Amino acid sequence: MAYDRATVTFSPDGRLYQIEYAREAVKKGSTLIGLIFNNGVIIATIRPIEELSVPSVGSDKIHEIDSHLATGMAGFLADGRVLIDFARIKAQIHKITYDEPLSVLGGVKEVADRMQLFTQYGGVRPYGVALLLGGIDEKGPQLFEIDPSSAFSSWKAQTLGRGSVEALKVLKNDWKEKLSKDDGIRLALKALKAGEKGVKLQEIELSIIDAQGFNEYRGENIKEIKKYW
Repeated sequence: MAYDRATVTFSPDGRLYQIEYAREAVKKGSTLIGLIFNNGVIIATIRPIEELSVPSVGSDKIHEIDSHLATGMAGFLADGRVLIDFARIKAQIHKITYDEPLSVLGGVKEVADRMQLFTQYGGVRPYGVALLLGGIDEKGPQLFEIDPSSAFSSWKAQTLGRGSVEALKVLKNDWKEKLSKDDGIRLALKALKAGEKGVKLQEIELSIIDAQGFNEYRGENIKEIKKYW
């Protein structure tokens, strides 16, 4: 038990149990989908609707960082919200300093470096959230996963959360190079329905990042993607 009480204590077999516990929190989160299509990135998840709640306040799981960069989160939303605010500040600082937008990989490294700090010091815990961060820059559309350990990796399509096993099967079978935007939306929704049985269209939160910027579909405008459902 002594080895799981602090992030800074390795077990004899080289494990950091608090980070492993944080990964378990991610696995309990809503299914999150990210995929690259020919001209951009799609990020989609579900946001269950509770009676009497106001869905647009505090429950959003996909957020714009800059006009070319966005992220979705699985796990503890409060932890993700803090990281998103941090990423937004870093994106604006970079733009003001260098007169150019922060690259997708640059944004990933900023967030990952922040998360890594919380695996090194006593008295803190790791962030209990994983992110799919996607965007478009001079290298084209890109998608990255950032783990609670702060490790990050690049993907063509990836899924996190409680329905990730079933959703990933759909992505592996149906994703292909040069996927069109329409087919990308259909695939993201199909993967979500595989991972979250009985999900309703009004519970979907889907965002597209491409040359036109960041566009989101949720709440009132979700009917605009009904034809893909």
